[in-house]
Order: sequence, then C-alpha cells, then structure tokens
Amino acid sequence: MNFDEFARNMVRLFDQGAKVASSLAERNISNGNSPYSMASEVGDAAKTLGSVAQAWVKNPGKLAQAQGELLHSYANLWGRSVRRFLGEDVEPIAEPEPGDNRFNDPGWSENQYFDFWKQAYLITSRWAEDITENTEGVDERTRRKAMFYLEQVLSAMSPSNNPFTNPEVVRTTLATNAENLVQGMALLAEDIEQSKDLLRVSQTDLSAFEVGRDLAITPGKVIFQNELIQLIQYEPTTEQVSTTPLIITPPWINKYYILDLKPEKSLVKFAVDQGFTVFMISWVNPDETLAQKSFEDYMHEGILKAVEVVNRQLGLHHVNLMGYCVGGTLLASTLAYCAAKGDDRIATATFLTAQVDFTEAGDLLMFIDDAQLNALEEMMAERGFLDGSRMAAVFNMLRPRDLIWPYVVNNYLLGKKPFPFDLLFWNADSTRMPAANHAFYLREFYHENRLSKGEMELGGVKLDLSKIKIPIYELFTREDHIAPAPSVYRGSRLFGGDMRIVMSGSGHIAGVVNPPLKKKYQYWTGAPAETFEEWMETATETAGSWWPDWAEWLQSLSGEKVPARDPSSGPFPPIEDAPGSYVMSHD
Repeated sequence: MNFDEFARNMVRLFDQGAKVASSLAERNISNGNSPYSMASEVGDAAKTLGSVAQAWVKNPGKLAQAQGELLHSYANLWGRSVRRFLGEDVEPIAEPEPGDNRFNDPGWSENQYFDFWKQAYLITSRWAEDITENTEGVDERTRRKAMFYLEQVLSAMSPSNNPFTNPEVVRTTLATNAENLVQGMALLAEDIEQSKDLLRVSQTDLSAFEVGRDLAITPGKVIFQNELIQLIQYEPTTEQVSTTPLIITPPWINKYYILDLKPEKSLVKFAVDQGFTVFMISWVNPDETLAQKSFEDYMHEGILKAVEVVNRQLGLHHVNLMGYCVGGTLLASTLAYCAAKGDDRIATATFLTAQVDFTEAGDLLMFIDDAQLNALEEMMAERGFLDGSRMAAVFNMLRPRDLIWPYVVNNYLLGKKPFPFDLLFWNADSTRMPAANHAFYLREFYHENRLSKGEMELGGVKLDLSKIKIPIYELFTREDHIAPAPSVYRGSRLFGGDMRIVMSGSGHIAGVVNPPLKKKYQYWTGAPAETFEEWMETATETAGSWWPDWAEWLQSLSGEKVPARDPSSGPFPPIEDAPGSYVMSHD
C-alpha cells in the first residue's frame, strides 16, 4: 500500500463526501413537505416496530428469557472464537442460508475477524426475526408489517455493507489505496444527480443498451395510436400463420419490451416464429394531462380498442389475448365485462403472473390501507400521476438483500460500475401512472378486493369472473414476490372455463422471460384442485421453458393455417416502425 496515495485519496473522498452530503440534505429539505415523504415512511416503520416492542415489554418474563437466549448465543460465539484463536478447529454456530450471496467471499470464513462479524450478525438477525414472528398480542397485519420493516433494517445492518467489516472491500481498499472508495463516491454523486424524489441506486450500466437498437428490435409497424396506446403489428417470419391472431397486453407499470428484450430472450419473437400474427399494446407514459384517465378508460381505449383495430385490420372476428401482471388483471376485468355484454370476440386468454383475487397478494398489501392510500392520493393529486421511481423503490424493498444492497456494495464501496444486464435496464426504465387509474387499482383491487367478490363495476356492468367461459392458460411463478403463486392460483378458481394451469420456476420476471434455448428452471402442470397446496401435490414437473407448452396449447385453439399477414397491407397504414415512440418516453 502506498501511504501517500492513500492519504491523497482519503482527502478526495472526504471532499466528495461533503458535496454528496450537501446534495442529499438539499434533496431531503425540498421533499420534506410531501404527504408521502421519507419521514412519514420512517415514522410508520418506527410505530409498527414499536408496537412489537411494547408487546414484549408487557411480558417481562418472556422478554428476559429471549434476551438470555441471545446473550447465551453471543457467549457461545465468543468462546468458540477464542478457541479458534488458540488454534482449535471449531464448527461455526451460525452459517448463511443457501443462496445468501452476501458472504460468498472466502474471507468471511478464512479470516477470524470477518467470520466473527458474520456470525454475530446472523445470530442477531435470526433472533430478531424469531421474536418478531412469535410476538403475542399483536394482530397479523401489524406482525407482517413489522417483519417487512425488520427485513429492511437487518438488510441494511449486514456487515457486508460496512467498509470495515467486508473482507472484499477491505482487500480492495488496501490494494487500490482507497481509489475504490473515491470512485464509489463519484458513482453515488451520479446516482443522486440522476435520481428524482428518491435515490435510485444504479443496478446496471444504462449506457450499454438502447431501445430499438439492442432491445425491442422485433420488426413490426405501429398501425394505430390514441391517447393511451400504440398498437404494434409484428412482421411474420413464417409463410403460414394461425388464423386467430394474438394481442399482448403488458403491464403499464413498466414498458412492454420486457417481453421483447434481446432476440434470444424475446417472447414476442418466439411467438412470431411459432406462426402467430402478434400484436402488442404499448402503453403511453402518461403525464399530468392524462391524470383523469381511469381503469375503465384503459379497458375501452386500451384492450377493447386494440381488439377492434385487429378485427378491422385482419377482417376477422376472433382474437386471442395475453395479459401480463396488471395487464392481466385488466384483461380479466375486460373479459368479465365482455361476458356481461355478450361480446365473444376474445377466443382465449393467457394470464402471466396476473392476480384477480388479492386476498393473498403478498407483501404489497402492507402498503395498502386507508391512511397510506389517502397520503398517496394526495401526493398524486399534486402532479396528476405517480412517479415511476416510487413504484420501483417499493418493488426493490420487497427484496432488499438482492435488489438494493448488493448494488450499494458493488457501486459505492468497491467503486465498480454495475454490469450491463438487459433485464435490469428495462427495470430502470420506469413509467408514470395516471392518478385516477392507479388510485382505482389500489383501492378496488388490493384494498377492497372487489373483483373477486363480484362487486366491481365497469361501464355500468357488474363483473362476474365465473361467466368467463373461454379457454385460459394460467401461468404463475414459484418464487414470485409481487403476484405470489398461491394468490394467482386462488384467483384462477374463479373463472368458469377450461383451464391449463402452469407454474414456472423462479420469480415474477425470470420465470416468465425463460426462453427454451437457455434451458433454465422448469415448469409444473396439473389438473385444477381446490387449493394451491393440493394442486402442487399432483402437479407434474418438466425441465426447461414453459414457452413451447404454451405455444402448443394456443396453436390447438387458433384455427387452420393461412398465408402470413403483412402489417402494411391492412386498412390501417403504418404510422411508424416498431418499437414506436410511446416506449421512448422516459420517466
């Protein structure tokens, strides 16, 4: 180590740190009056965790016992550490769970100093989780919120996030004379400058990709647009195509090209190559002028308008629909509306990780109560939309150990630019949500769960999912934190038609974007059962991607083969090439 260079870098680090601290302070002051500010969220966390603490204080005997167990574990760790220091080979009393990548570096086990901090942290975090989970005298909602906030605290407290207790950071700091910390502070300053209301930690190199150049490059034409959507028709790659076309409804919380990443990972390209005429709805990135666009508008001006355009473009009556995430929730609502109206144009439906019954909707339910909804609606009223960075922050907080802190360590402590990754580029390309639509979605679906109860109305029509009699392909993913598998399965039992029920390995994104050539994960199929647990008991596991299974199912329901259709030959002349301009608008 060069001490002179180390000293110079430390001076640079403190100078940059002071500027960053000043920038953060200004940002906090400017955002301090928001009804949905960081202060209010921290206050809610403190209140929730305080409720758990009060419950334990009321039972001093049990509290003393729990504290005694923790102190005993510390004493045991200290004793084993002394024995190891004296040369004895001792077994650790706490080891990371499989898949916990925070402690992969050999230094965590080989060096006694780092091993001590690792084990002390694991002992403390598991003890805290155990007593919170087993707290008596608090309601289940409070307990779940407490577990969520505790996860945020424990993830932040990990010794892997501390430059003095992370062996890789210490090793890198000595090897580079602290240049890594200087570079890390510069990367933090860049993230602060590029962030809006909330600090957004870079998860990938945003300069490595460009929409229309590297991603969303399946050839096609935008054949229609209105205030809410552009409709893309993709160019065929086969001489013959199935009679019935496919319209894809992606979520508007993110941009559509999650289903059209690089060609080898594109579900759109796969579907085109299977001989389907594919159309994609590309939602607008709304601004304040669209503040009053409602969930019903998204149905009429989105899905139903796309169906009408495709009917006229191809001169046929029936179409197939696919809905992903909230796009699937909208699709289910639209199908119930069509069933009530006697509209039979939608022949089949494919749902990808889409919830219609929100009873078991996972950790996101913790953000949905009257107080938080009122605060959120007040905040949206100021601009007319919800800033996409807030939704991105919520999704990241569902898995902070994987989606926040590894990037903090890589970027700010090791001073490395994040690795280019197309999926994370898409994740960072967030979108706004119009106030009226988002408020309706959160209240009517998450908070009141009206669709599953048969209480929801759209366009003056009461929606009844049991009246949906068309064939349905229902996909959910095993490790989904956003649309949990039991929740999606529970909702699938509400439909009235034939079902093919499929569960993919991995989570909300990787379980869906799982092309056959990657040969990753697996999927399960099985006949409908009363409960998710019963379905799992009899489901059959198959290695590889679910895509070919879906394509075979859809082809069997899409009629005879006909000559391929040219996007430029219909009554809707092309407006522009895919991917269109709507997807280019940034948050």
